[in-house]
Amino acid sequence: MRIELRDERRQRIGRIEVDSAERPTRVGVMRPGRPEPGEAFLNWDSALDDAGQLRRCVACGCHDLFREKAFPQVTGFVIVMAFVGAVVGLFGLATNLPVLIIMIGVLVLDVAILLFSRRRLVCYRCRTSYHELPIARYHRTWDRTQADRHPPPAAEVIEAPMPSAPVTART
Repeated sequence: MRIELRDERRQRIGRIEVDSAERPTRVGVMRPGRPEPGEAFLNWDSALDDAGQLRRCVACGCHDLFREKAFPQVTGFVIVMAFVGAVVGLFGLATNLPVLIIMIGVLVLDVAILLFSRRRLVCYRCRTSYHELPIARYHRTWDRTQADRHPPPAAEVIEAPMPSAPVTART
């Protein structure tokens, strides 16, 4: 399984490849933008169910996970192209063969993305995501009531000194 690790503040730590059968507690993390790998500690105690599927987050220990589809980055471009194709068809400009072939190609690409996109598990608390693993049926899609139980961490506020009032001299 591939894990995109995040910390308690939901900041990205890095990516690791883990074999869940081995259950490593200490792993090297490839950090983005840094040449040297870092270390992360994983807690596997009661993280897997009897079928060997992930039950809770190994990064923070949260029991609330949701599943979502992981779309490739080209999805946004394909959606824009599909919208352009719909506008072209709406205005009746799709009467010649090359435009129709391009529109059919975009449609096929859009359906292929939907069919072949993979599912992943994401932790509500820390937003660590788990890819390339079997997902148990009891994991549901994102739910607002569950997300409200795990609000994002408060941003650290740095207080700026108050500007001093101008001093006026009285005579």
